Amino acid sequence: MTDPALSFGTVAASYDRGRPSYPVEALTWALGTASSNGRPLRVLELGAGTGKLTEVLVGLGHDVFATEPDERMLDLLSAKLPDVRATVGSAEQIPVGDQQYDVVIAGQAFHWFDQGAALAEIGRVLAQGGRMVLVWNERDERIPWVRRLGAMIGRQDHDVDPIPVIDDSAMFSAVEEHSFRFWQVVNRDTVQDLVLSRSNVIALSDEQREAKRAEVLDFYDDYGRGMDGMQVPYTCRVFRSVLLERARPAPAPQTSPIVISEPTAAPAAAPAAQQHSMTDTAHRLPRVVTDGVGRRGTGDGDDLILIDFR
Repeated sequence: MTDPALSFGTVAASYDRGRPSYPVEALTWALGTASSNGRPLRVLELGAGTGKLTEVLVGLGHDVFATEPDERMLDLLSAKLPDVRATVGSAEQIPVGDQQYDVVIAGQAFHWFDQGAALAEIGRVLAQGGRMVLVWNERDERIPWVRRLGAMIGRQDHDVDPIPVIDDSAMFSAVEEHSFRFWQVVNRDTVQDLVLSRSNVIALSDEQREAKRAEVLDFYDDYGRGMDGMQVPYTCRVFRSVLLERARPAPAPQTSPIVISEPTAAPAAAPAAQQHSMTDTAHRLPRVVTDGVGRRGTGDGDDLILIDFR
C-alpha cells in the first residue's frame, strides 16, 4: 500500500492549483525578514511539496533549501522556482550537515512525519539558537457552508497540535503559537482541484473519486457564484520554538557529515577519506540516500552514500 504521505505526487498539479498559499504576515511573525546581522536567514524547508510555502519564504528574502520526499511534487517546485536549491529528502533523514540552518520549517507536513525521528534530525541540523517553525492552514469551519465543505472533503489536517510532542522531546523552548486569518478565492475549476488533492480522496477508487468531485462541484454550483468564485476563510496556525543547546543530539562517531553546499570554484580532487562533502552546480540537487547502517542504522561503519542523478 502506498504511504499516504507520498500519495500527493499523483495529483501534484491539482495540489498546486487547489491548495491555498500562506499569508506573508504569518511567516514574517515566525521568521522575520532577515537575521540580526542583516544577512538572509538560512532556511531548510521539510515537506516542501510544490513550493506553496517556499514562494513566500523566498519573497521575504530568505535563503531557502527545499526538501521533499516525493520527486513528482518537487518537479513542480523546481519548475516554478528554478533558482531555489532543492532535493529529494525526508524529515527523518535530512540530507544536510550538522548545525547548518537558522530555521527549519514545515508547512502542512509535520503530522505526516515520524515525529520523534524528525525532531532529532531537526535538532541536529539547526545552528546554535536556531528555530523550528511548523505551519498549518485550516479552514474556518465556524461558518456553516465551510463546515459542509469540510464534511465533504475531509478534515484530517485540522486541529493538529504539535505542542505535546515538542514538549515531550525536551529539545526545544516553550512553543509560541499565533494564528492569522486569510481567505482563498476558489472558482469552479480550482474547487475541484482542492477536493482531488486531499489524501483521503486520493485513496478512493476512480469511481468514488469521481463521485466525490461531482458532489463538491454540485455544492459549488448551488452556492451560485459561477466563475466569479467564492472566498474560503482559513486560519493559518504558526508554531515556533528555539532549540535548547543543552538538548542538542550528541555528535555521532563517524567521519565528516554529508554536506550539500553552493558551488564556488572547482575543487581539486579530495582524498578518499574526505569525499563525504558534495558540491553540485545545479539548483536541483541530486537525490541523497543513506543505506541505514553506521550512524543511524545498526552497523558499525560509516553510512554508504547513494547518489541518484535521475
